[in-house]
Amino acid sequence: MNAENVRKHNNKALLDLVYISVFTAMIAVCSQIYIPTRIPFTLQTLAVFITGGILGWRRGTLSVIVYMLLGIIGIPVFAEFSSGLGVLFGMTGGYIIGFIFTALIVGFMCDKLGKKIWVLAVSMILGLAVCYAFGTVWFMIVYTQTVEPIDMAGALSLCIFPYLLFDLAKIAVATVLVNRLDKIIKI
Repeated sequence: MNAENVRKHNNKALLDLVYISVFTAMIAVCSQIYIPTRIPFTLQTLAVFITGGILGWRRGTLSVIVYMLLGIIGIPVFAEFSSGLGVLFGMTGGYIIGFIFTALIVGFMCDKLGKKIWVLAVSMILGLAVCYAFGTVWFMIVYTQTVEPIDMAGALSLCIFPYLLFDLAKIAVATVLVNRLDKIIKI
């Protein structure tokens, strides 16, 4: 490998690190924009959709993992400036784990099929469904162990139905933003 190739490789690696860091910070900031409820209404999923859509599956998923690791080690990046393993083992921890798969699905579909409006919308809906699945199952486990037994209908009424319209609005915003930003910036 000649010096020019080494320089290009190092520049690309540095640029990837910058993108991952910026989008990790965006997720952390959007986590603090919330309406407090049992499962807070936040803009985290909006940030995860945008991250996966713009960065693709590798960098987008890595960005979410870095966000999660920052929270685990004690940096207050989760909703309501919370942090630690207790959050992951708490009622909302499954959603945070689900963000990894959301970014992976959105990024993978965008990498393979492009960033057309329909691809973005479908990928974000699928990513949200996976996030809901992880979050709701984990919520049921924790709620049953700490409060009282809860069935699927009860969990859906607490974990999905109140958030569905808000999350669909976030998908609409993220779809338009990613589609437009892709025409302006090339990452």
